[in-house]
Amino acid sequence: MLEALRNAIRLPELRNKLLLTLFILVVYQFAAHVPVVGVDRDALNALLSQRNSIIDVLNLLSGGAVTHFSVLANGVYPYITAQIIIQLLVPIWPALEAIQREPGGREKIQRYTYYLAIPMAMLQSIAQVNIFGALGGAPIIPGFGSDWLLTAAVMATMTAGTLFAIWLGELITEQGIGNGISIIIFSGIVAQAPGNITRLITNSPQPIVSVIIFIVLLLISLVAIILIQEGVRRVPVQYGKRVRGRRQYGGATTHIPLKVNAVGMIPLIFAQSIITLPAIIASIFPAGPVGDWFRETFGQNQGFGYWTMYFILVVGFTFVYTDVMISNQNLADNLQRQGGFIPGIRPGKRTDDYIRTVTRRITLVGALFLGIIAVMPGIVDLLNRVIFPAETAGTAGNAALVLTGSALIIVVGVVIDTMRQLEAQLMMRNYEGFMR
Repeated sequence: MLEALRNAIRLPELRNKLLLTLFILVVYQFAAHVPVVGVDRDALNALLSQRNSIIDVLNLLSGGAVTHFSVLANGVYPYITAQIIIQLLVPIWPALEAIQREPGGREKIQRYTYYLAIPMAMLQSIAQVNIFGALGGAPIIPGFGSDWLLTAAVMATMTAGTLFAIWLGELITEQGIGNGISIIIFSGIVAQAPGNITRLITNSPQPIVSVIIFIVLLLISLVAIILIQEGVRRVPVQYGKRVRGRRQYGGATTHIPLKVNAVGMIPLIFAQSIITLPAIIASIFPAGPVGDWFRETFGQNQGFGYWTMYFILVVGFTFVYTDVMISNQNLADNLQRQGGFIPGIRPGKRTDDYIRTVTRRITLVGALFLGIIAVMPGIVDLLNRVIFPAETAGTAGNAALVLTGSALIIVVGVVIDTMRQLEAQLMMRNYEGFMR
């Protein structure tokens, strides 16, 4: 691997791609430290000290920009949300489905996604400021909503920051190495990891035990994520033979690789968005028997009801989003147009039903895996209560929050994708690549 890395650095084109990618990531990190006008630093620091789950997700998708509530605080989350909405609309909106199938249709759909990301960024700017104020008990930006000039300035800068982040990501994709959006998120995860480890050691009454738990969880999670992310079910496909003159075409045998987890971390984002609502209600519920029960059951990162609902939502969204992706791909129609068929299955609707059945069976494994990854902080919190004394269990650092399941899925996916792209560049020049 080191020899392959040296070969990659020696190649002028590949070296320039790597340097450009690093330069763009440095630019992003500089921009992530430029705060939005009017931010109350004391209120923001008090809120960040609470380890709120929705803040962790937004911080993850913004590459760490939420920590400073910078102009990039929205990150690429509005773009991801717009992309999900468009993907869900394509199979149920005939006009979009027709556009996608025509030549150049995917480029049009991508352009619509960019357009939709602008209002989504404006809405998230308003929601993020208000939700942060509700969770922290004090406004993050005093005067937001009442001072129209300040409100317009905040919305404009945060929306511009989102578009700037999207542009940097697309620049990496086109002229650098890897998927730009994913690499930007990846850089934020890596940048936050040392600070999270420091907090884990500082907050834990037994730092050595917490570090051991973190290492064990990390190794098990990495192996499981690689197995699930790279696991595929190969559905055999046969192409019919055609004879033209004295030549014979077709007759080849190949397969359709159906992934065990075809949706990545998208269900985690979906579920996190839904589960945040009862958590926010729990944080603002008045004191009393009902309010105390609501906070204990659905309180952020602590209630049994919270983790149970989170698990169910992740599993459900995994099945729903996988079905949507399979519908968008039109595998049965594409096979029929190309003269291919699955042995023993009639082309057309029977093939579509067979592919859906196989996909749902293997998705069960991927859905349960994502559900377990999602509730891992709750499992570790329960483990802390068993290991550490009762008086210190509540203050013990949570090893699962150093690198969450969503973060690990992104890290593994980005590393594998980048290694494959480097390998392809090296193999084109007869160098031995990274992957065996």
